[in-house]
Amino acid sequence: MSDKNVPATIPALGGDASLNQYMAEIKKFPLLTPEQEYMLSKRYQEHEDSKAAEQLVTSHLRLVAKIAMKYRGYGLPVTELISEGNIGLMQGVKKFDPERGFRLATYAMWWIRASMQEFILRSWSLVKIGTTAAQKKLFFNLRRMKNNLEAFEDGDLKPDDVAKISHDLGVTETEVVSMNRRMSKGGDTSLNVPMNEDGEGQWQDWLVDDEPLQDKAVADAQESDIRHDMLTEAMDGLNDREKHILAERRLSDDPKTLEELSQVYEVSRERIRQIEVRAFEKLQKAMLRLAGERKLIPAM
Repeated sequence: MSDKNVPATIPALGGDASLNQYMAEIKKFPLLTPEQEYMLSKRYQEHEDSKAAEQLVTSHLRLVAKIAMKYRGYGLPVTELISEGNIGLMQGVKKFDPERGFRLATYAMWWIRASMQEFILRSWSLVKIGTTAAQKKLFFNLRRMKNNLEAFEDGDLKPDDVAKISHDLGVTETEVVSMNRRMSKGGDTSLNVPMNEDGEGQWQDWLVDDEPLQDKAVADAQESDIRHDMLTEAMDGLNDREKHILAERRLSDDPKTLEELSQVYEVSRERIRQIEVRAFEKLQKAMLRLAGERKLIPAM
């Protein structure tokens, strides 16, 4: 694959005025076929080929922009969200393993989202909007859930709405009420503003502690859950022998040798290897199909 048509750098992002120009520029980068993506990923993984990494990054800049548009409701410039997302994309490219059977977009989107979410939390204030996964989930889902409940007013939520959001997101009703009031104000206020109507408790009581940010942990947990569910479903497409051999060879903490499995099935080691390869190829295809069905590989 020739590099001659690939620009050397990511287009510059200045302010909102340059956003349209940036969007036009990133559309010039070609999308990659699965085969091209795999070869470039292997080149970067094995040889630290910077040109390969550059092509992997630039071919996914549209994905970053697409995700950034979903976070416009937090009052931050889209250009800044994109810049942060591009940093997450580069991290995703560095850690991507093409042998796992996923497309880069499926993997990198979690790094992109985590980078944007961390930026949003930093930018909104130094106030502890949430240091637990559940509280951050509340922060990033409250607007959507309010829309679903048709709770469009800026005032307090109805008790029934508070109860439903609290139950669905696994947080207390007090946290829902406080977060809604915090976000309805549209930004930072004095740290001495009371959190409750009775005047008890102030926002300064929620200052960030010294615990590490949880964005990466949340992204990793989400990715792990999705991978597990998809793997389980994809494995259903294999026959019993394929499932067993693949599990023993690739999914076990103590993998069996070809010789051990050849004795179990009374066939040659080469036959076991062939079954393993075929089963893995079937599993990869099933995983990619499931990723597409669940829109984990966003349409560009």
